[in-house]
Amino acid sequence: MKATIALLAFLTVGLASVAAREPKEYDRDVNYDEARLPKYDLPPLLVTPEGKKITSPEEWHQVRRPQILALFSNLIYGKVPQPAAAIEQSYEVVKTDPEFMEGKATRKDVKIRFSNDRGEVEMHFLVFVPNQAEKPVPAFLKHSFNNTQSKDFDASAIRPGKLRNGWPLGDFFDRGYGFCAVYQQDLVGHNETEFLKGIHKLFYPEGQSFPKAHEWGVLSAVAWGAMRAMDYLETDDDIDATRIAIMGHSKMGKATLWTAAQDERIALAISAQSGCAGAAIWRRKSGETLKKMVTRFPYWLCRNAWKFVEQEDDLPVDQHMLLACIAPRPVYVHSSIDDTWADSRGEYLSAYHASEVYRLLGKKGLENEASPEPGEPIIESDVGYHTREGGHSIDPYDWERFLDFADYHLKND
Repeated sequence: MKATIALLAFLTVGLASVAAREPKEYDRDVNYDEARLPKYDLPPLLVTPEGKKITSPEEWHQVRRPQILALFSNLIYGKVPQPAAAIEQSYEVVKTDPEFMEGKATRKDVKIRFSNDRGEVEMHFLVFVPNQAEKPVPAFLKHSFNNTQSKDFDASAIRPGKLRNGWPLGDFFDRGYGFCAVYQQDLVGHNETEFLKGIHKLFYPEGQSFPKAHEWGVLSAVAWGAMRAMDYLETDDDIDATRIAIMGHSKMGKATLWTAAQDERIALAISAQSGCAGAAIWRRKSGETLKKMVTRFPYWLCRNAWKFVEQEDDLPVDQHMLLACIAPRPVYVHSSIDDTWADSRGEYLSAYHASEVYRLLGKKGLENEASPEPGEPIIESDVGYHTREGGHSIDPYDWERFLDFADYHLKND
C-alpha cells in the first residue's frame, strides 16, 4: 500500500489544477503531427498468443474473444472480483410521471439497490418511455455525466423537445425510442482515489480497502453500473431489452465500449469522441496518451495499466480489439476534426481494423483505410462512423446520425 501511495503521489503532481479535458495547456508536449507519429504494428486480432490462426466464427467466440476480454480486464480496465459476501440487488420505481414533456413520454425514477454485510449502495436510474409508441420500445441507454437526480431533468428544465443539458429527448420519442440514463458517479467518484465510499466496499473481504493491481478502476465500475441497469430493463415491460443502444461521450464513451464488449445483451454501441482508452489506438500516442491519462486520472484504469506508460508497444492488446469484441453487434464511432485530443484518425483506424472480425462473422465493416470527409457518415454498415467540423461535444448533427444508425439496425429485420 505504501508503494501505491508513493506512485500515486508521483503521478498526481499538479492534478488539482487540471480539468477533465484541458489539452491546450499541454499542447507543446502533445504530438498532433501525423507525419511525426511513431511507427507501430498492431497486435493481430485473429491470431492467438500461441500462433493459432482464427478462421471461423466459432473459434472467435470460443477462443480468441475470451482471450482478448481477459487481457483488457486484467491489464487495462480492471477485473470485477467476486464479492466477499453475496450482493442482494433490488429495484424500486419510486416515482412515475406519465405527462413528461407535455405528455410525450412517461418518466420513471428507479432506485437500484445493492447490499450485503459490508454495506448498502444505490443508483438512481431514469427511464423515459414514449407514450404514443407501441410497447415494448427500443431504447437508448446513456452513460451520463449529469446527475440523474439534478434539476437538469426536472420539468422546469425542459426546452422545446430538449432537456437543459441539450439532450433532444423529443426526437427520440418522435422516432419511437425510449431513453434511459445512469449517472457515472452513483457508484464511484469521478476521480476516486480511496474506493471506500461506493460500490467497491461491498466486494472487499475483511482487511482489504483498495483494489488490487488487476482489479476494477473507475471505468470498470461505471460499466458495471450500466450492466445492472440492463438487469432492470429486462424486468420493464415497456422496454424491449433486446433492442438497447448504449452510448456515451468522452469518458463515458470509454465506459460505453467496455460495457458493450462485456455485456452481449446490449444490441448496439455508440462511442462519441472517446479517444484514449476508448476507440483511439494506444500505439499512435497522439493527443491524450496513457501517460497523460494516468497522470490526471490515475484510477480510471486498473493499476496494471501504469506498467505500459510510454511502453504501449508492449501491450498485448489495442483498442481495435475492444471494438472487435462487440461484434457481431453494430458499433458506431463518432469523431470531430477539431477534437485532436481524442485523436479522430486513431478512432477511425481502430474501427477500420476491428472490421476484420465483423467480416469473419458475416457482417459489414469499414472498407476504406482513409478516413471519410466530415459530413459523410457511414450508416449502412455494422461498423459505422462519422466525423464533423467542430470540437468536443455532441451536436444536433451527431444525435441525428446516432438515431439514423439505430433506425437502420434496430428497426430493420
